[in-house]
Amino acid sequence: MEVAGELDRLPLLSMRIGIVTEYYYPTLGGIQEHVYHYALEALALGHDVKIITSNVYDSPATNAQGISELPVVRLGRSMPIYNNGSVARLTIGRKLGDRLQEVFDREAFDVIHVHAPLTPTLPFLALTRSNTVTVGTVHTNFNDSVFLRIFRKPMQGHLDRLDGMIAVSQTAGMALRPYFDLDFRVIPNGIDVTQFTPDVPRLPEFDDDKINLLWVARMEPRNGLDRMLGAFAMASAKRRDLRLLVVGDGPLRTTYEAMVPDALRSAVHFLGYVNAGRPALYATADVLCTPASISSFGITLLEGMAAAIPIIASDIDGFRDVMVHEREGLFIDTGDTAAFSDAILKLASDRTLRKALGGRGRETALRYSWPHVTRQVLDFYQELKARRDVKLKCRSE
Repeated sequence: MEVAGELDRLPLLSMRIGIVTEYYYPTLGGIQEHVYHYALEALALGHDVKIITSNVYDSPATNAQGISELPVVRLGRSMPIYNNGSVARLTIGRKLGDRLQEVFDREAFDVIHVHAPLTPTLPFLALTRSNTVTVGTVHTNFNDSVFLRIFRKPMQGHLDRLDGMIAVSQTAGMALRPYFDLDFRVIPNGIDVTQFTPDVPRLPEFDDDKINLLWVARMEPRNGLDRMLGAFAMASAKRRDLRLLVVGDGPLRTTYEAMVPDALRSAVHFLGYVNAGRPALYATADVLCTPASISSFGITLLEGMAAAIPIIASDIDGFRDVMVHEREGLFIDTGDTAAFSDAILKLASDRTLRKALGGRGRETALRYSWPHVTRQVLDFYQELKARRDVKLKCRSE
């Protein structure tokens, strides 16, 4: 295991980079955000980047405002499947491997970067078809996987095809250690600190004397919207100036909407999918609440920190990689409704504390800027490429 720090800088040689991912727009999520912002930054640095993913027909179109059109190749059709308390994606289609090989042959990539490399089907196919420097990034944390235990040996073979592995956090990398023999370098998710900033104007419809609580995630069980609603109801019984902004969507939306007591319906706003408009929502929020039960990193926490708002978060491994209790926010057991409610009331009643936590959060977020993170990834490519060239030269002698 290697942890990225201040690396010796290699000259940035222009590279042709192919990014293979099951997860990209119009679906929303952490991997999608990571791929988009990394590709945008790498292109700005003069690299030739193409994103290889699938066609999505079952998801609302992403708000195009503020989203640049990047070079994308789409193969097959993406299908949703339930996995690890979340909705995963799986690409289906005829001759996917052959079509992917055609892309690889045509583009002649210097590096093929596979996100979630243990995910069928495009990542698997990319590992078997790549004939150049191949890098994988793991994003997920999980408690146990029967699938990985059963298929450990063939999956180890897939991982062995990688020239190098990146984990977005120590938690994400260590989640695989019980199953596989592997080394990884920790290079975190990034954040656009020019987009997510406290300088963004507040939304006028929510800019009043109320305390705005913000929840942002896909509406999946592991993201804890039921916990959020329970704690909000308990806190609202003691303070009538609380408002909850719910950002996200999913098949369970009507179930969650039904959980809101009639007396609080005017105080809970279900805003659906929001992408380009998220910075304004963070700027409008007074407190960000992230009651997830499992996470590999905490990109939502970083977005809140960049906007200089305090955070109430579940005390779980992935979030501890990003935030420190009472430095940028409060860690609590969000399964304890009373404790969650008390944390809401504590921050709602103390503007000075909110400002202090938010200010320190902004300082933390600056260390995760995309230019800094992208440079670490590009340095890793060149390190792996140099290592591969040495091996090939030794074999030819």
